Amino acid sequence: MAARHVQQRGEPMDWQKIAREAVPPLDGELRIPGLDGPATVLRDDLGIAHIKAGSTRDAFLAQGFCHAQDRLFQMELNRRRALGRSAEWLGAAAFGADALARRLGVEAASRRDAAALTDEAKAMIEAYAAGVNAFIASGAPLPIEYTLLGATPEPWEGWHTIAVMRRLGLLMGSVWFKLWRAAALPVAGEAVTSLRYDDGGRDFLLMPQGAEADRWRASLAELAPAVQALMEAAAPDATGGGSNNWAVGPALSETGRPVLAGDPHRVFEMPNMYAQGHLACEEFDVIGLTVPGVPGFPHFAHNGRVAYCVTHGFADIHDVYVERFDEGAQHAEFQGSWEAVERRSETIAIRGEAPREVEIVVTRHGPVIAGEPAGGHALTLKSVQFAETDLSFDCLPRMLRADDVRSLYEATRGWGLIDHNLVAGDTAGHIGWLLRARLPKRARENGWLPMPGWTGDHEWQGWIAHEDMPVIHDPEGHIIVTANNRIADEDHPDYLLTDCHPPYRARRVAALLLGDAATRSPAGAAAIHGDVQSQPAADFLARLRALACSGPAEALRAELAGWDARMEAGSVTAGRYIAFRLALTKRFAAVSGLGALGSHPYLSPAPGVAPLMQLWWNLPALLRADDAALLKGASWDDLLRAALEEVAANPPSEPWGETHRPKLAHPLSALFPDAAAVLDIPAEALGGDGDCVMANGLIAQIGPRAGYGALSRYAFDVGNWENSLWTVFHGASGHPGSPHYADQHKTWAAARMTPMRYGWAGLEAAARARQTLRP
Repeated sequence: MAARHVQQRGEPMDWQKIAREAVPPLDGELRIPGLDGPATVLRDDLGIAHIKAGSTRDAFLAQGFCHAQDRLFQMELNRRRALGRSAEWLGAAAFGADALARRLGVEAASRRDAAALTDEAKAMIEAYAAGVNAFIASGAPLPIEYTLLGATPEPWEGWHTIAVMRRLGLLMGSVWFKLWRAAALPVAGEAVTSLRYDDGGRDFLLMPQGAEADRWRASLAELAPAVQALMEAAAPDATGGGSNNWAVGPALSETGRPVLAGDPHRVFEMPNMYAQGHLACEEFDVIGLTVPGVPGFPHFAHNGRVAYCVTHGFADIHDVYVERFDEGAQHAEFQGSWEAVERRSETIAIRGEAPREVEIVVTRHGPVIAGEPAGGHALTLKSVQFAETDLSFDCLPRMLRADDVRSLYEATRGWGLIDHNLVAGDTAGHIGWLLRARLPKRARENGWLPMPGWTGDHEWQGWIAHEDMPVIHDPEGHIIVTANNRIADEDHPDYLLTDCHPPYRARRVAALLLGDAATRSPAGAAAIHGDVQSQPAADFLARLRALACSGPAEALRAELAGWDARMEAGSVTAGRYIAFRLALTKRFAAVSGLGALGSHPYLSPAPGVAPLMQLWWNLPALLRADDAALLKGASWDDLLRAALEEVAANPPSEPWGETHRPKLAHPLSALFPDAAAVLDIPAEALGGDGDCVMANGLIAQIGPRAGYGALSRYAFDVGNWENSLWTVFHGASGHPGSPHYADQHKTWAAARMTPMRYGWAGLEAAARARQTLRP
């Protein structure tokens, strides 16, 4: 296994050398227990693994082996995060997330789901785990992270793959907005119903594609049960993350074939949560983005007949309840009776500290996630991700064999781990969109605030049938665009969602596709990926043009008012706009009193809800409507002038791309600063922001540095597969000593892509490394 690196007293460790020595060999022949026949792994010039095996089982085993070859540390860290054990490696900073994973019962749910899978899916996850274990036992050097931690890898079991997948989509979406409004209610009062993401003026709908609609805004009368429950639970001093994708049909595309393109957005972390991959056997030949720790291709791929990709749908799959507990919190009330709660305590080990105990309390609705039951009230979570047995992994092998868009959508029947806009195109010329999700039936009031759990009036009433999920096939306009925007109007027969991202990106992508034929091709997709026009910036500027100022503030106002609202990396004014908007958001937070809610217990579940980030997103709609209900007597013009004066006193002088340059940090670099230069990669200057299609977004409470963005970009030419393109934000390898750790970063930062090599004859001829795995 890994070589022992002995450090002499006073001698610094050569982490560059250790990192290079930790990269496993990718050439030659290996004997792998469990294989039925040989498997071939070709590595292209980007280090991407192209795997060909004789059987389906051998293919999944080889995929597990290659994932471990490239990403073993990442896979194990994500498994530990899922199971509430990451603090053993990362220290006290990871305790909150570990405690939440324990409370949610990720391990029990994942074991439950694995036991219920079909024989085919069980064979898939077991073969994949066998491949991971085969790599661990192969004698290859261990990743550098194990040397840093003084650790050895633990073996894999099939159910671990479900835990990893569950953790990567854990609680995405509605739960955080409900917790935010619950904490804000005593401060905001009736205006709490305005605390939502901006609608950009009017929402831009997915169904019908491109239609517009106004958002429904609940009244406090409709929310009275929730308000009463929250006020009953309130302490006396309670007042004190998107993606883009699109499809163009053959009648409109430049190729005469369907074109699919997009870019998944998540927080930047090294290594990337996605890895490029290619897996072939007698049953399928699939290429796309894989998830290290998970078999198959859950989200982005093509199999030579149909291509598919996803964005987060923002469907409401989480409900939060206010529970009443008796003295001692041994029981919770439900419909006039007291029901015994489940109580247990678990111990979390922490690197460098004593272990800590976590108390877990579970009612009929789910685990307590915020508040103290001993005080009489707390918040519990009922989530689609945990409430009932989930069979998402049954979908994975079926998706690999799909022949067209319709059979792909049928293959996803039962998917529930996270909700997606699943966009697809096939070689027969069809395109489509499906909301891939499991959604409970219940009233739309549940989408706004935690509801009283003791009345029985806000329970789930069964499930929306797969046949009734929103779907589009071959729309008349020949394009489908999703960007986390609203799924359908409020008159849809089923309640689908309350919160979603603003429509800026979706509207802009549609305008670019319809306005320029060159964008309707794989190569032209890059122009959309890299678009930096900001609609909300233009809305702010329109407001500034009518504002009267004087002195330095007037000079800054005039500069911003004359700007083109493009978040170009080289623009100094773009950086000044962000500084102004941050200053305005902070003043809004202070005047409203909402900024003081950061320590509220309802906002405590990891990773936490930051008031400043919520207000950053709320601000454009309130300003556009001149809604001053939260300003406690102040006016928007007063706040605008004060923000201009603050920034004008010390305006940013660097180009926006420099200020916005991300920190691509490995999770161990802060713990091991001597090795940080090896673990982290220097990032390029970036344009865009969270409102642009090139959504390199900032995190308001941290500052202007890009904190999230496209982890990958891709474009499928459906039917002419060698014309497809892709890139990822650092590289194919998770090994800091590999030449493929960061070799795609410059391409990605420039919003360019490279060929997605698919044909085996071409791969054989151009392979840079070849490894044969034998039984």
